[in-house]
Amino acid sequence: MEDACKLALENVIKLIRSSEKKFKQGDFKAAIDEKRKANLILKYQSSNEEIIDKFKEELTNLYSSKFDLIFDHKMKISELKKNEIINILEQKSDEKFKKGDYEGAVKALRRAEKYLSK
Repeated sequence: MEDACKLALENVIKLIRSSEKKFKQGDFKAAIDEKRKANLILKYQSSNEEIIDKFKEELTNLYSSKFDLIFDHKMKISELKKNEIINILEQKSDEKFKKGDYEGAVKALRRAEKYLSK
């Protein structure tokens, strides 16, 4: 069982890194597809706190910036409000994905992930 969790975590990290690389190259369709796959794996592993914590650490490493307004904002809001914002951004991403706006969809998911990071 532990091997399966470790494999799931490795797959999520690979997908997130690959998605970020493709986003920076302008391949928004591939970037959103990989982010959606990673999120699907995470939903199946949502009860495993170790995987969620390592995922948040990886997001922190990817999105760390000297000037991050989302980081400043999430420090001042409650956990409930943060989860509400994440849900709104994920819904927005789904709507944009259905319309074929892959760039907008991946940007909304990236914003949601910034609220998830530590």
